[in-house]
Amino acid sequence: MRDLFVTAVVLGILPLILRAPYIGILLWSWLGYMNPHRLAYGFAVTAPFAQITAIVTIIGLLINLKKESMKVPWSREVIVLLMFVIWMLISTIDAHYPQFAWPQFTKVIKIQVMIVLTLMLINTRPRIHHVVWIIALSLGFYGIKGGIFTLTTGGGSHVRGPNGTFIGGNNEIALALIMTIPLMRYLQLQAKQRWLQLGLMGAMGLSVVSVFGTQSRGGLVGLVVMGSYFFLKSRNKFRILLPFLLIAPLGLNFMPQSWWDRMNTIETYEEDQSANERLDAWKYAIDKAVEEPLTGGGYSTFIAHGTDAHSIYFEVLGEHGFVGLGLFLALGALTLLTGRSINASIKKRKDLVWASDLSSMIQVSLAGYAACGAFLGLAYFDFFYHLVALMVMLKVVVDRELAIIGPESTIAGDTSVSEKPPSRFKPMHSIADG
Repeated sequence: MRDLFVTAVVLGILPLILRAPYIGILLWSWLGYMNPHRLAYGFAVTAPFAQITAIVTIIGLLINLKKESMKVPWSREVIVLLMFVIWMLISTIDAHYPQFAWPQFTKVIKIQVMIVLTLMLINTRPRIHHVVWIIALSLGFYGIKGGIFTLTTGGGSHVRGPNGTFIGGNNEIALALIMTIPLMRYLQLQAKQRWLQLGLMGAMGLSVVSVFGTQSRGGLVGLVVMGSYFFLKSRNKFRILLPFLLIAPLGLNFMPQSWWDRMNTIETYEEDQSANERLDAWKYAIDKAVEEPLTGGGYSTFIAHGTDAHSIYFEVLGEHGFVGLGLFLALGALTLLTGRSINASIKKRKDLVWASDLSSMIQVSLAGYAACGAFLGLAYFDFFYHLVALMVMLKVVVDRELAIIGPESTIAGDTSVSEKPPSRFKPMHSIADG
């Protein structure tokens, strides 16, 4: 039944993509983050839904080239991302284990193609808002499900994601949820209905409990860093602080002694086998980068060492050398700086508070990725690159608005995503946005 449902949804949406190709980004995001086909039991599990969606999206883009402006914004982030992709190609050509490197490079390139399509198609406020909703709902599903599971089982079992995906393990789903919670907060700030605000608050709370339920030590570190930055970047800080102060002790109270014992090993990492494996993998990455300082060992170089990278930073260092690591770090840093720039430019624009909220929460999400990713090899997780693309397109939308009225306006505007812009504004989205 699940197979038929997922298939029916995908096949039903594909024709719409040909008319409005940005819908393809929404469908691809749902398939990529929630992985609904992985929750089925039959033919849908291995069906290439994401690949089909990508192909139809490209066809839809070509059909609609004359109907709307779809250009890649050549921001500094996009240029650095392009340089990073080119460098990954070079390191793959020079990889020590090409039989493993090329399949991984192909996988990464497919993700980057969809990121480029996101940059071309998600170019208005409604479309950005829709993408955030899809990501939040897709990953929030596992946050709500995992939080309820943790509370009902007393936290005795690890919360995990769907098998065979980026978020299949307990550490991976913890990272994804940490990155998702700030997006839920953005949606809550924009919501007008009281029930929706409370629902999103509950989803955030259960997602925090779910992170506890993963029993991931890196997840706990990431949650603390994300939570601290979350508080600093949020407006109405104390409205969010009080519920969190209630939720955190409640979640911790449900954790069994085994959870506390595992978290305590953070302080005694010298005696922990898993921590020692991480240190050994990081040393291997440094040695490999010193041996091949420019290109590293290429994708899957850690296979030779019989281990995982256990860190986004050492993963890139070992596989793409110091140049690759520099580009990777620059991509994240520039995205954070763009977020600060957006917030600074719209301080007096009350109608652009939504953009400030989203910029701030993307920054919080990236901080969570940076902290939790220090202990987890997910350097090519599409969520990170999607956030970079959303920040770039947010700046495009904000710059467009500032060009119309300017940064000094204090008009009380809006807040509703679906409301049509006043007549003195130029229309910002096509009829395909709804």
